[in-house]
Amino acid sequence: MAKSGVLETIPCTVTKATELKKELEKLVKAILDEEDYRVEVTDEAMRVLSVLKELKFKKSLKMVDDTVVPEEFKCPISREIMGDPVVLATGQTYDLPFIQRWLNEGHRTCPQTQQVLSHTTLTPNHLVREMISQWCKERGIELPKPEKDVDEVRTDADRGHLKSLLEKMSSSLSDQKEAAKELRLLTKRMPSFRALFSDSTDAIPKLLSPLSPGRANTHPDLQEDLITTVLNLSIHDNNKRLAAENPLVIPLLVESVKSGTIETRSNAAAAIFSLSALDSNKLIIGKSGALKPLIDLLEEGHPLAMKDAASAIFNLCLVLENKGRAVREGAVRVILKKIMDCIFVDELLAILAMLASHQKAVEEMGELGAVHCLLGIIRESSSERNKENCVAILHTICLNDYSKWRDIREEENANGTLSRLAESGTSRAKRKANSILERLNRAASLTHTA
Repeated sequence: MAKSGVLETIPCTVTKATELKKELEKLVKAILDEEDYRVEVTDEAMRVLSVLKELKFKKSLKMVDDTVVPEEFKCPISREIMGDPVVLATGQTYDLPFIQRWLNEGHRTCPQTQQVLSHTTLTPNHLVREMISQWCKERGIELPKPEKDVDEVRTDADRGHLKSLLEKMSSSLSDQKEAAKELRLLTKRMPSFRALFSDSTDAIPKLLSPLSPGRANTHPDLQEDLITTVLNLSIHDNNKRLAAENPLVIPLLVESVKSGTIETRSNAAAAIFSLSALDSNKLIIGKSGALKPLIDLLEEGHPLAMKDAASAIFNLCLVLENKGRAVREGAVRVILKKIMDCIFVDELLAILAMLASHQKAVEEMGELGAVHCLLGIIRESSSERNKENCVAILHTICLNDYSKWRDIREEENANGTLSRLAESGTSRAKRKANSILERLNRAASLTHTA
């Protein structure tokens, strides 16, 4: 009997594999031939390789499905052919990742016999493994490879449970809320449940089906549980592209940053941060209009949400296009005000230093009194990283606006702030401080000569 779920979502055909191989060949050629190829090209090549691997694995599974597998070759937990058979204390044989997960969950009984275990040592069953190997070889079936990550092992029971929970998303409101709470908990505690979502392209749309775009916060508790579930799913690498490229996910996250419980808004920002780990996702998220609500959330100043908002803004601004968007949406004013109020100084200085490569941002910093603020931090802070970021920003401002040299000269004459940093700062801070001091001295010399 053929498996349901992932085998139905990606057709394991020769045509599909051939198309993917041609696509991969083009991508690899672009990487090898072009000196300055885009990061997105490598991301896409890795995605195609991953799909090819899945097709190969599922083709093997399909062959196993169409063959009657002897019961002694199946794991009693997964009901699938074993890749790494081991013997439990009771003498029963299981596939290692499945019985290991059973033990990791705190069980101290045999799943089959319910006997209490005298010990939890697992002994390789070399005889059964050799028999499975020989049986597969005779039928031209690829021997199942042992799972490396025990925590991500998916069972048919897990798949069935996920399916039943997702079906409740199209049921009554009370069923939706009950399923959402359970999914939030399962995806937090079980990496295997997070991994299940990457096996099916329709799992995330079903999960989010109760949230209507434009009215996502109609039921705040349901919204909070579903958005938090998306955050949990985003931790799994295989879900990052899947989620960001789904037309529902980013718009709902952006909407949830704007409205909902403070935990919903914070978790939506955290999900955006997590998804933005991929450069291709940074561009998708930036184009979605996410930066303005993130900046607004930062400005509101709720302690629970500010860190997540700041982290998301930082990650998104690693891409040039998003720097411009952040500046246009008022990031400089909001960030500088927070720094002046001594709020989240470390994180926000890092963002400000990144934005300093944008001309308009530098002009705004000069207009908003950044020079006095930054000099004060260099003078009083004990953080070498903060001093380094401050002097780097100052260096850019001064190169852009000569009217600020007077403020720096006055600070230097009064406190010797940059001279001290040039002697005792990080190597980068020393370079920037010395560069400013050299320009100050040169300007003073020219003035004196004139």
